[in-house]
Amino acid sequence: MKISRLKKSHKILQYFATNFNYREPYQVLIDATFCQAALQNKIIIEEQLKKYFQTQIKLLTTQCIILEAESLGAPLTGATKIVKKFHVHKCGHEGKPVTAAECIKSMTKDSRYIVATQDRTLQDRLRKVPGRCLLYLHKATPVLEEPSNASKKYVSKKSKDLLPAKIGEKIDHMKQTQGLKSSTGKEETSKKKHKGPKNPNPLSCKKSKKQKVQTTQSVHKNDKNTKLNLSAKSKTLMKPKRKRIKIPNHVKEIVKK
Repeated sequence: MKISRLKKSHKILQYFATNFNYREPYQVLIDATFCQAALQNKIIIEEQLKKYFQTQIKLLTTQCIILEAESLGAPLTGATKIVKKFHVHKCGHEGKPVTAAECIKSMTKDSRYIVATQDRTLQDRLRKVPGRCLLYLHKATPVLEEPSNASKKYVSKKSKDLLPAKIGEKIDHMKQTQGLKSSTGKEETSKKKHKGPKNPNPLSCKKSKKQKVQTTQSVHKNDKNTKLNLSAKSKTLMKPKRKRIKIPNHVKEIVKK
């Protein structure tokens, strides 16, 4: 059997287990039409279903199904012999037998059975009821039918009804455990200080060209100012020069005499 088919059957079983309380061992309710199809395709039902489900299963039938197969006579002789091999489950119709379809329909009201049948009319009737799981034979291969539209609608409605209440309860529980909500029901709000953006590290930042030009200009101005200051200081420190008076030569001669 292909792995994809096995995964699909497990997925469908998991769907019915989570939403409609199907449990292991899964109970498979088999009628004579399913046994007749197995006989025609020359397959052994118990072996094929164990390979298909690969989990614990229990094959069942009812007294009503056996009596209906016997009443149909020669065409279903082989199917009657096969169906008699399974465990006969009490259906509540002892003494007053009903048709196999009616028996299966009443059996699936309260209990969780995987119904194995080739009866198309019975399949259509069971698809209209939420939570009914169907199994049939496609040639020689057992096929577990996907959930019907009625089952899907029931599950979606149920989840919508339950989700808001469950989410609210979980949120309240989480608040109480984390101390955000007191036992009285009042929420304790704690104001958090929001830190503003930090300034970048000045060592990691590159200086802009404008800043470089301004700094060079300021350096040049400072150099000029320092030169002017130095020149002024040197002028003040230097002694004033004497003024030499020139004496004419005729005066010098008179002085010598």
